[in-house]
Amino acid sequence: MTEIAPVGGASPYMTFTADEWSELRAFTHLTLSEDDLERIRGINVELSLDEVAAIYLPLSRLLNLHVGASQELYRASDTFLGRLPAKVPFIIGVAGSVAVGKSTTARVLQTLLARWPDHPRVDLITTDGFLYPNAILEERGLMERKGFPESYDRRRLLKFISDIKSGLPQVSAPVYSHLTYDITDEELVVRQPDIVIVEGLNVLQTSIADAANPVFVSDFFDFSIYVHAEVTDVKQWYIERFFTLRETAFRDENSFFHRFASLTDDEAVETATGIWTAINERNLVENILPTKARAKLVLHKGQDHQVTNVELRRL
Repeated sequence: MTEIAPVGGASPYMTFTADEWSELRAFTHLTLSEDDLERIRGINVELSLDEVAAIYLPLSRLLNLHVGASQELYRASDTFLGRLPAKVPFIIGVAGSVAVGKSTTARVLQTLLARWPDHPRVDLITTDGFLYPNAILEERGLMERKGFPESYDRRRLLKFISDIKSGLPQVSAPVYSHLTYDITDEELVVRQPDIVIVEGLNVLQTSIADAANPVFVSDFFDFSIYVHAEVTDVKQWYIERFFTLRETAFRDENSFFHRFASLTDDEAVETATGIWTAINERNLVENILPTKARAKLVLHKGQDHQVTNVELRRL
C-alpha cells in the first residue's frame, strides 16, 4: 500500500496495487462462474475470473462490512427512538465515463453482493432512465448534449433516490432503451431491496441539484465508486465499441443508429471520433472527471481494461 501526498497535505486516499488489493479478499470465496461472467460482461470489456477474484471480490467483502455496519446503526437509532426496526436499503453509486466499463462493474458487484447471506436482494438502477425523452430534448435543443447534466430530469431522479432511502415499500423508475435511444413506456419497480446500486455518468455530480433545494443525489449514497481510465484509453474503447455495435445492434432496423450499420471502417472511425470529441469527451472532462475526488473508492484501469490500482478514501 502506498500513500501519495499532494502539495499542501496528505492524500485523502490510500492507494493499493492490484496485488495488494487482492490480498484483502481474506477467505472470501469466489461465487461467480464463467457463465455468470459471460452474462454480465459489457461490450468489448475484457474481464476474467482472475480479475474478479483479485479486484471485485475484496470490494464485495468491503461493501458487505459496510452494509452490516450501516444496518447496526439504523437498529441503534430505532432502538433509541423506541420504534420497530425499519428496512432502509444500502445505496451504492457507481460513476465514470461512457465506455469505461462502469456498467460491467455495477453488474459484477450486484451478482457478488447478492450471494452474501446478509443481503440477498440487490437491485441495479441506471440513471439513463432519468434522461428526458427525446421529444423534450429536441424541443429544448439538447439532443447533442445527451448525458450532460441538463439532459436529466433531476427532480425525478432525486425524488426516486429519496423515496428509496425513506424505506417506501415500492418505488418505480423509468426504463431507457439503448436500441431506440429513448425512454420507454416500461417501469422498473424497486421493492425494498437490501442494496440498491445506482450507476450512471451523473451520480456524483453536484451540479444536478435543484437550486431551490440544494440536495444532491450522492447525499443519499452509503458508498460511492468511480471507474477511472486515461481519456485517450476511453476514447479508444469507445471507438472499438462503436465498431462492435456497427456489426450487431446497429443492424437492427429499430435501432436509432441503424444508419451507421453501413459505414465503412474509415467512416466508422471518423464518425465515432466525431461523436466522442463533440459530446462524450467534453462531458467527461467538464462534468464527470471532476467528480472522481468525491468517490469513496476509485478503480484505476490500464490500457487493457484491467484494474491496476485501487484508491480507498480514509474513513
